[in-house]
Amino acid sequence: MPNKLKLFTGNSNRPLAQKIADYVGVPLSQADVTRFSDGEIFVQINENIRGMDVFIIQSTNPPADNLMELLIMIDAALRASAQRITAVIPYFGYARQDRKEQPRVPITAKLVANLISTAGANRVLTLDLHASQIQGFFDIPLDHLYSNRVFNRYFLDLKLKDPVIISPDLGSVRMVRSFAKALDASLAIVDKRRPSPNQSEILNIVGEVDGKVAIIRDDMVDTAGTLTQAAEALKEQGAKEIYACCTHPVLSGKALELIEKSCLKKLVVADTISTENKKLPKKIEILSLAELFGEAILRIHKEESVSMLFD
Repeated sequence: MPNKLKLFTGNSNRPLAQKIADYVGVPLSQADVTRFSDGEIFVQINENIRGMDVFIIQSTNPPADNLMELLIMIDAALRASAQRITAVIPYFGYARQDRKEQPRVPITAKLVANLISTAGANRVLTLDLHASQIQGFFDIPLDHLYSNRVFNRYFLDLKLKDPVIISPDLGSVRMVRSFAKALDASLAIVDKRRPSPNQSEILNIVGEVDGKVAIIRDDMVDTAGTLTQAAEALKEQGAKEIYACCTHPVLSGKALELIEKSCLKKLVVADTISTENKKLPKKIEILSLAELFGEAILRIHKEESVSMLFD
């Protein structure tokens, strides 16, 4: 086992990194992550980390600087003789292109996995990947956490009557089924098609939602187009109240405006992406996953099983 645990963070989500450090009981280690005058990223680790167990906490949401910061910090730790480097990625960006659905398109999820491995990471810790098969893109160990345990607790405490959990597409059914089982709720699926990226058309709701409390469960909310369209379709099908539960708050474009004007009663998200610079509507509530990540980090450091966190 490496001698000592060290936590570092880039600039993508310092509030979450600080909460994780508070839970672990280890202060964030000192590193300069700044810019040269032309915008290139400068990194310098200001502590001795030779032989240490290093965890670098950094989401890779846009801008691309966040991904570059992670890669450069991994390289800096490698060259400073860290014994083990774990990339802690609360939100794994560039994951939506995980297969070739059209000719002449990249598989960016695999590209980013290769970059992280090549930079020198020994292990990856992430949460609610856009597609489970992305785990297989890595040639290094990857621990995939699930946010359901945090969201389960929140919605169980609400004690909603006759809930139905809504899967926004067929790809999310496995995650949604687990969520529905924990809440002892029925399941329905949104039948949609995507004519182009960031655009969707709701065709039908498969399942019974009339008179029920609907909870839309997804791994992320980006432009909120699909989410708000699905909420409107559920309302037309007779749903009494409509909640949404999306792990990663990407919230790009007109997302906040659409959410504010929608028929959603509440949108619950996690703090995997910093929303400090966004004026969130009152409909959005943020739950912290710092305890989940902190416990996983401690278990990895102690060479203990992480699988108990999947329950």
